[in-house]
Amino acid sequence: MAVLHNRVSQKELKKRLFEEAEPRKTISFYQYAFIEDPKLFRDVLYKNLDELKVFGRIYVAHEGINAQVSVPASNYDAFKLYLYSISFLNGVRLNVAVEDDGKSFWVLKIKVRSKIVADGINDAAFDMSKKGKYVDAASFNKLTSDPETIVVDMRNHYEYEVGHFENAIEIPSDTFREQLPMAVSMLQEKKDKNIIMYCTGGIRCEKASAWMLHNGFKNVFHLEGGIIQYANKIKEEKLSNKFKGKNFVFDGRLGEMIGDEVISVCHQCGKACDTHTNCANEGCHLLFIQCRSCAEKFNGCCSAECKATYELPEEERKQIRKGVKNGIMIFNKSRQRMKKLHV
Repeated sequence: MAVLHNRVSQKELKKRLFEEAEPRKTISFYQYAFIEDPKLFRDVLYKNLDELKVFGRIYVAHEGINAQVSVPASNYDAFKLYLYSISFLNGVRLNVAVEDDGKSFWVLKIKVRSKIVADGINDAAFDMSKKGKYVDAASFNKLTSDPETIVVDMRNHYEYEVGHFENAIEIPSDTFREQLPMAVSMLQEKKDKNIIMYCTGGIRCEKASAWMLHNGFKNVFHLEGGIIQYANKIKEEKLSNKFKGKNFVFDGRLGEMIGDEVISVCHQCGKACDTHTNCANEGCHLLFIQCRSCAEKFNGCCSAECKATYELPEEERKQIRKGVKNGIMIFNKSRQRMKKLHV
């Protein structure tokens, strides 16, 4: 029977990745579609993608699939052919990374979830098929040239911090499930205006657009393929770029430059910087922005306290973090945790 999960250590997998000579493509895609048996679909998917040496993180649920993957260049055509052989994925849009060193993922993880995007929606009357209208890059630029158009960023605050579209409204929350009711409340007086929602690859703003329509909004649009597709299209079609700064991505790269500007600052010294990193102290692992000089000063840590812990002998560090699982904090930058950055 085929092995349907990884059995090699993360350290070894990273080593193998950096030893690879063949280039890889980083690709993201999603599709809202009913999957009757997510577990069975997950196992078949794992077997086929593993054979193609695909790495990445994929979520499968009854409502569809959400994937960010890395594919060897020589297997890209076979990968695309396999995806398109699945009825509900035939012709699915594949977002190719804007900046890519091929080192985004080093293992394949496919997980079954209750939702492909945790949204907190429990309304049985909500219909995902009744979503906003897609707009492409050219249409986005045209619509947003009207000062009456409302542009809404449906990403987390730490994504917005390093890059966003001109005049975009931030929905100031830590999670998507918090953002949905907040967006409805914040925009209540603008129900009859053109509202364009966007996110990284399209999956969150597509659901958000459907939720806004469900709550009585009239003219709701969402950016097709999100920021990634937009960045590729403005290059192909030689359009003006309305995105400022960096697009945060949820893989080993942690970001790709879309605009030329650096619009955020180091969380420790306040200098212009948009480089995200995780605190080197394994017992913290906080995601934050750190410039090169502060990285040297604090030894890659987010605070003097974490630096002191990080510089203890390994056995002492192990005892301190015993029972604490911070691996899941790799993309956590909640406002509450950010309060510790007083150094």
